Amino acid sequence: MAQESLFSRLPVVKQLRQAVGLQRGMLVTGLVICAVFLLVALFAPLVAPYGYAQLAGDAGNFAPRQAPSAEHLWGTTIAGYDVLSRVVWGARTAVLVIIVSVVMSLFLGILIGVVSGYLGGWIDRVLVVIYDAIYAFPSLLLAIVASIIITGGQSDLWGGILATAISITVVFIPQYFRVVRAETVRIKAEAYVESARVIGASTWRIMLRHVLRNATRSLPLIFTLNASEAILTIAGLGFLGFGIEPSAAAEWGYDLNRAVEDVTAGRWWTAVFPGLAIVLVVLGMTLVGESLNDLADPRLRTRRRAEKKKEVAR
Repeated sequence: MAQESLFSRLPVVKQLRQAVGLQRGMLVTGLVICAVFLLVALFAPLVAPYGYAQLAGDAGNFAPRQAPSAEHLWGTTIAGYDVLSRVVWGARTAVLVIIVSVVMSLFLGILIGVVSGYLGGWIDRVLVVIYDAIYAFPSLLLAIVASIIITGGQSDLWGGILATAISITVVFIPQYFRVVRAETVRIKAEAYVESARVIGASTWRIMLRHVLRNATRSLPLIFTLNASEAILTIAGLGFLGFGIEPSAAAEWGYDLNRAVEDVTAGRWWTAVFPGLAIVLVVLGMTLVGESLNDLADPRLRTRRRAEKKKEVAR
């Protein structure tokens, strides 16, 4: 019974139990898409028929720009790579970048936001000005500049993942900073924080034990939306030529860049499948994020309770 209660309090499980009607359908659809995306990324070596940089099989070298066939279900690219394999392996690259970038953004954004909001004073004013200035820059342009500074825009697998993740981290930190700082400013005026000060609790203990725990409740919502934005940023960097080298890892944005010439010539398969992968993954994460955001809105919860009461009364 205790295990069931603990399971039901998990963030996504709790919202899934609360959701009804269309909202529940959106959340379930988003979760299914995200689950398939994660499973494909996890089992990429088993799902993909070839390696991400493989150019030859048992029958010899792959013919470039080959239409979908029994040997290559989604055809081959201009360089002779198997499109299906590139799309499957690209899911793993996307997951790695999302994990590294969002975790780094969460850690730094939360830490700086709590410190700025709780301490206040000149530290708070300086940090607000800095991160507001960063937030005002176009995110993709900022990611391009950061990627060029870090590795010159091209790198091997882990170097490229780290460079892309740091580029995205620079873009995402201001978002977490603003949310956590606003919550910290509100929470530090609460009675239980004042009580902790009165009994002699240290500043760091109050920030970490009392403020941090309550200032990060809305972060799962931002996490899902930022994960979808990270996919678009990765794809944008790869499409513009600032991503990971094709021989080091598969990346959807790079494949779309190489498919531009094919599209104009009628070879649709090299662009449709990586583009569809980006659209579906972003759609799934956006559905989850928007559903969680709606379920966290107290006004919508009150409206749903009122509708349920009306249905019971009828």
